[in-house]
Amino acid sequence: MKRDWIATARTLSDALPHLQRYDGARVVVKFGGHAMGDDEALARFARDIVLMKQCNVHPIVVHGGGPQIEQLLKRLAIQSNFVDGLRVTDEATVEVVEMVLAGRINKAIVTALNRQGGKAVGLSGKDADLMICEKTMKTTRDPESNIEKALDLGFVGTPVEVNPGLLETFIESDYIPVIAPVGVGRAGETFNVNGDTAAGAIAGALKAERLLLLTDVAGVKGADGEVMTDITKDQAESLIASGVISGGMIPKCRTALDAIEAGVDAVVILDGRAPHACLLELFTSHGAGTLIRAA
Repeated sequence: MKRDWIATARTLSDALPHLQRYDGARVVVKFGGHAMGDDEALARFARDIVLMKQCNVHPIVVHGGGPQIEQLLKRLAIQSNFVDGLRVTDEATVEVVEMVLAGRINKAIVTALNRQGGKAVGLSGKDADLMICEKTMKTTRDPESNIEKALDLGFVGTPVEVNPGLLETFIESDYIPVIAPVGVGRAGETFNVNGDTAAGAIAGALKAERLLLLTDVAGVKGADGEVMTDITKDQAESLIASGVISGGMIPKCRTALDAIEAGVDAVVILDGRAPHACLLELFTSHGAGTLIRAA
């Protein structure tokens, strides 16, 4: 037992230089994946976020909720269509999206943080015009005719303006903002925004020291199938071009590259299922997942 105490004390002592490095830092954390549906994982995540705030690191949590949206749509018998892997969001669907993201999921995370002794407050991108969006425009190419055509995704939005003034107020206080990725159009429309995209846009507007994208994989894998711990922006571009980075990892890496271009120091893609992933990344020499940096 004494040996365990010494090991714990050594861990805390080893964390000191990392605590000093991130003192006062802004860290945007995208929370999603399977961990969101697991009460124990949510409680563990909440404890880690509250600990970060206690250590004078300023976490800003942005969450997703695709599986939970899908469940409610099915219960309400609302047909949900996809075009090239993207959910078409009509008026009925966007109401459900806002209900689930800004309601049930957002408040579950806020409650979990508060139960761990934090002071969390739930927001969406519509609050104080935090995230102003325009309709996402996508195109596809017909494989037979090779003609490019536009895709109408309905109320799917891309952030074009982020106003972080409200978040600055929380950062200077004891409060932890938890943001649902629902944006507002210039005419007052409600837009469904991809959670990673929202987190990247918010991190860029805040010039955050770190953007942590919690996902269901260990990180970005190289040609040998092993997770790469540290890559530059140019290396990430080359890996995408060569096909080493493929599938669902491409949009995550694109989000990372856009965030770095907007002024984020570095982005980490890491496994949100791993216990204490955020703490391992910030407060240990080992880190976690794949860090993507400018150079």
